Amino acid sequence: MRPGASAPAAGEAGEAGEAGGVPYPDIVRAAYAELVVTDLAASREFYVDLLGLVVTHEDADAIHLRAFDEYLHHSLVLRRGAVAALAALAYRVRTPHEVDVAERYYRTLGVPVERRAAGATRGIGPAVRVEDPLGFPVEFFYEAVHVERLNQRYDLHGAGAIARLDHFNIVVPDVARAERCYRDLGFRVTEDIRGEGDTLYASWLHRKDTVHDIALTGGDGPRLHHIAFSTYERAQVLHVCDLLGAWRRSAHIERGPGRHGVSNAFYVYVRDPDGHRVEIYTTDYYTGDPDHPVLSWDVRDNQRRDWWGNPVVPSWYAEASPVLDLAGKPRAVVARAADHEADVTVGADGFSYANETAADETTANEATENETWENETVDETAAGGSVDRASRDGSQL
Repeated sequence: MRPGASAPAAGEAGEAGEAGGVPYPDIVRAAYAELVVTDLAASREFYVDLLGLVVTHEDADAIHLRAFDEYLHHSLVLRRGAVAALAALAYRVRTPHEVDVAERYYRTLGVPVERRAAGATRGIGPAVRVEDPLGFPVEFFYEAVHVERLNQRYDLHGAGAIARLDHFNIVVPDVARAERCYRDLGFRVTEDIRGEGDTLYASWLHRKDTVHDIALTGGDGPRLHHIAFSTYERAQVLHVCDLLGAWRRSAHIERGPGRHGVSNAFYVYVRDPDGHRVEIYTTDYYTGDPDHPVLSWDVRDNQRRDWWGNPVVPSWYAEASPVLDLAGKPRAVVARAADHEADVTVGADGFSYANETAADETTANEATENETWENETVDETAAGGSVDRASRDGSQL
């Protein structure tokens, strides 16, 4: 897709969905993530004391957290375990019936499916948890315990108050295949990153009316790249950075703060004590109209990952959390066969132009400048003078 083209809905690709025509579940939004952490106390300090999430319930084995806008029981579960990993990504569906639809859909695909009774995860009603075709543990639920929404409890808000869970970002070897899987679930593409030969490096898809509920990053996978929480405004993202600095925990800041080109959102990425990546994110844009255009970014555009052109740290491309199967065992990682974005990208990773046209213009301008300088050098030398190019360029003062 290119700028100005309508976002594809499920089934528009001219081929049957992987479930052979079986209806897909009506997904509302990304709802919660379950992470395995190795030190529950250290994780509590990070997510509650530093990031400011609210504890709904905690015991010796798990902590259930939510943000200030949220009235469902939790949007993040931290569960104690031996190996830090992703245990589940959960989507809320529109009605209780859609949980049954999800079960039929994934049984038709032939992937592992687990029916979960109400309370199997505290605060969550009957659910279906699957290993999706991409290798991720994914849950679908409707019913959940309601708790107090704290959006107007300003006496509890810190200066960096987090509003809600916004999206997931997963690492997959084949972005095009992953995009088809999510389009078959009714997700719509908002933005993507492409390169030569139409290679797809990343894709952003949504169900709620924002830029994304799920982002697909090309790389060795399946792995979890990050989960993201949204704040009310940009100042709250900056306060998270200030707070980490004040606590002498600035090493938790991996990338940013900055503004994305993709999504236009203001962001910072932080790493929890186990290395799980969390994005604090705000001010993306509305995507709910049916003819919303897809914005495709050139992988060579130096503003795609950071609007200001700041470098992307290598760890952001290379590192991600392992994922567990339904039995709780780490999934094997499959290498990406296509080029990695970090290996082919320019601009934000050390170059100064955004695309081939700009590069050609830069080269032409430099050639013209060199020719002009050489002609001036000949003229001035013939007149008995001398020329120091560095002095003329103003680089030696």
